[in-house]
Order: sequence, then structure tokens, then C-alpha cells
Amino acid sequence: MNLNIAGRHITLSDQNRQHIEAAMESFTKYQLDITTVNVVVSEIKNGVNVEFDMHIAHAKPVVINQGDKDLDTAIDLAIERATKALRRLHDRVISHGTESLKDLELVEA
Repeated sequence: MNLNIAGRHITLSDQNRQHIEAAMESFTKYQLDITTVNVVVSEIKNGVNVEFDMHIAHAKPVVINQGDKDLDTAIDLAIERATKALRRLHDRVISHGTESLKDLELVEA
């Protein structure tokens, strides 16, 4: 997984970078083939905006935008939303692959 963390008009501390990196490592538990994650933290008029752009093989990209007045709160809320989106994608992938034609038994009439 390639991880790019960028700050626009804001400097990110090492603690914030490590928090984001730890969250991205926890996303591996969903067993999705996450190829690239772009994290952009930017300063806006009323606070901070955090954007997660996650590219997953064989699926549409997951894009999360979260704004808040506090940087740590915005990061935590974006991580929670990304976790929820990845969990739902994982559940969708797992539920669609439960039965195949090979597993179905023939019923004789």
C-alpha cells in the first residue's frame, strides 16, 4: 500500500502523521487490496479539511472529506468514516461471494 500524506497551507506534526499511518495500517484487517492512499490535510476558512482518497483493486475509489475546526478531531472523524466505508465494502464483497454454482446441489424432481 502506497501512502502519501500532504499538508496544504498547514504543517503536520510527526504525531499527526504517525496517527494517520497507524490508522491506514489498521485498514489491512478488511483484507481489501488497497493500492494507494492519498491523505490531504488543508486549511480552510473555518478550520481544517481532511481528505482520504483510497484506491482499491477491483472496486471504485473511496473518497472521504471531513472538515472541522480542530485538526485532531477532523482526522479522527475522517478515520471513523473511512473505517465504516471499508467495513461496508468488505461486507459487500464477502456476502456476494458466499455461494457459487459449484456449491449448489442438484435437486431431482
